[in-house]
Amino acid sequence: MKQKGKTQSLLVALGGNALIRKGQVGTVEEQFENLKVPIRQIARLSRRFKILITHGNGPQVGNLLLQQECCSEVPRLPLEILVAQTQGQIGYMIESVLDSELMALGIQYQQFIVSLISYVVVDENDPAFLEPTKPIGPVLQEQTAMNAPYPVRKTPKGFRRVVVSPKPVTIVEKREIKKLIEQDFIVICCGGGGIPVVREGRSFCGVDAVIDKDLASSKLAEEVDVDIFLIATDEKGAAIHYGSAEQEFLREITVDQATEYLKEGQFPPGSMGPKVEAAIQFVQSGGKRAVITSIDSIEAAISGDAGTEIRPNP
Repeated sequence: MKQKGKTQSLLVALGGNALIRKGQVGTVEEQFENLKVPIRQIARLSRRFKILITHGNGPQVGNLLLQQECCSEVPRLPLEILVAQTQGQIGYMIESVLDSELMALGIQYQQFIVSLISYVVVDENDPAFLEPTKPIGPVLQEQTAMNAPYPVRKTPKGFRRVVVSPKPVTIVEKREIKKLIEQDFIVICCGGGGIPVVREGRSFCGVDAVIDKDLASSKLAEEVDVDIFLIATDEKGAAIHYGSAEQEFLREITVDQATEYLKEGQFPPGSMGPKVEAAIQFVQSGGKRAVITSIDSIEAAISGDAGTEIRPNP
């Protein structure tokens, strides 16, 4: 049975910290417990909005790579297969917690949920293939990072493994996703940025890369005509002069202001940069609202009381 009165759609892009918080090992028990915070809010919002959920997979896909490399007796799998594995893994966890939260609200039989394995087309000539930039896996000790047999970069969180990250061109299942949200399904999709593929004639071929989850989510939001695009992360919003005495969190900025801050390097790549870029792209494509907020403040941000909102130029 469809719920009445839902005229707007909301896409919530959950960061990897929705499952693994800073300082945690990342056990299954920790991840299920951490998910309750954002998912409980999303469950309540599902009474008012048609819901899409996307999610990161940086810690999980990096851990899978490490597990492969620790066991030489098992054939290694390429990154696109590991992304597919994490889509199923995290999709199951989100769906399980969401079902419990809907049950607690007494609306589990009024709301359908589906997790969708998603392909995302990238350009095989994207210059991103020439240089790894996307952080995955755990934070590394400096000595470990210096001796690592794979590319490593220092990020705001510390040294992390990096892989190539081409820009998303289109979501392959966009028509199916749009149809599902029109029928009032909560759709969990484009996990970890989606499985990266390139076109080969009329078919697709997977590539060894990880797409940025926020940029893929922005492209999805554009292609299925989402009204509100919310990025949930481990900061209360976007800040200029981050980490300094002049640090200032921004409540509301225009596309032009956000673009200028990006050019100035105020939002580092590998952390806040792709989030702001994704929000800008969504608004420029005609989206109504783009908000970056903390995992704890999803509902408050939708009400206009938290986060950084990027709005059209006057």
